[in-house]
Amino acid sequence: MTRLRKWITTIGFLPLLLASVAIVGIVLADLSYTGHVAGNGLWGGFVGLFIRSILGVSSWFSSSYGLGIIVFTILVRFVILPLMVYQIDSMKKMQSVQGEIKALQDQYPGRDTESRQLLAAAQQALYKERGISPFASMLPLLVQMPVLIALYQGIHNSPVLRSGEFLWLNLGKQDPYFILPILAALFTFGSSWLSTQANPQQNAMTKVMPFIFPFVILLTALAVPAAVSLYWVVGNLFQMIQTFFLQNPFKLKQEREAALRLEKEKARKIKKAQRSKKRSR
Repeated sequence: MTRLRKWITTIGFLPLLLASVAIVGIVLADLSYTGHVAGNGLWGGFVGLFIRSILGVSSWFSSSYGLGIIVFTILVRFVILPLMVYQIDSMKKMQSVQGEIKALQDQYPGRDTESRQLLAAAQQALYKERGISPFASMLPLLVQMPVLIALYQGIHNSPVLRSGEFLWLNLGKQDPYFILPILAALFTFGSSWLSTQANPQQNAMTKVMPFIFPFVILLTALAVPAAVSLYWVVGNLFQMIQTFFLQNPFKLKQEREAALRLEKEKARKIKKAQRSKKRSR
C-alpha cells in the first residue's frame, strides 16, 4: 500500500486523470462499433480490440478513418502517460547520482573480480540510500511496448482503415508528397533532441542517436501506407510535447546551473571562514 501511494504521488493527479478518461474513451469506442473484427488468439484479440476502437472513434466523425486514427492515437498516448512520467522520474533520479557513480567507478576500476564485486556492492548501497531502483525505468517501457506495437499492427493490418481518404491522403497508399514521413522524422528528432539535452551526462552515442532515429523513421515511413505514417506523426508529436513538459532541458539546465552556483558559493564561504579562522590564531 505504501509503495502504491508513493507511485501515485510520483506520477501526480493530472496524468492519472487523463489516463482514466482515455481508458473510458477507448472502451466506449469499442462498444460503439457494431461490426466484426477477426482476431485469433490472445494477441489477435488484443489487436482486434484496437481496430474496433479506432473504427468506433471514426464513427464519431462520420467514418473519417484519418480522424479516428488521430484521436485514438492520442487516447492511447494518454493511457500510457503515467508510465512515461514514472519512467522519466526514475531516469532523473539515476542522472542525479551519475557523478557519484563515476567516483565509485574511479575508485573501483573493475580490473579484477574483487574490484567489480566491490563496485557492484557500492552502487547497490548508493541506490538503496537514495531510494533508487536501477530497473524502474525499464518496467514502463516493457509495459507500453506491446500497446504501441498492437496499435501499429491494428492500423497496418486493417483493410478498412486503409481504405479511407483523409485530406490529400489515400490511407492505404504512401503519402504522394512525402509530407507525413518528413513530419514524422522531424517530430522524432525533436523529442530525441530534447531528451538528450535534458541529460547532463552525454557521450558520442547519445549525441548521435537523435540523428539516427529520425532517419530510420523517414525511410520506413516512405514505404508504409499513409495510415501508419499518420499514426507516427501524431504519436511522435505527442512524444515531443510530452518530453518538453516532462524533461524541459532549458529548465533543467537552469536548475543545474543554479545548483552549481550554490555549491560554489558554499565552497567560497567555507574557504573564507577557514582563512578568517587562521588569521584569528
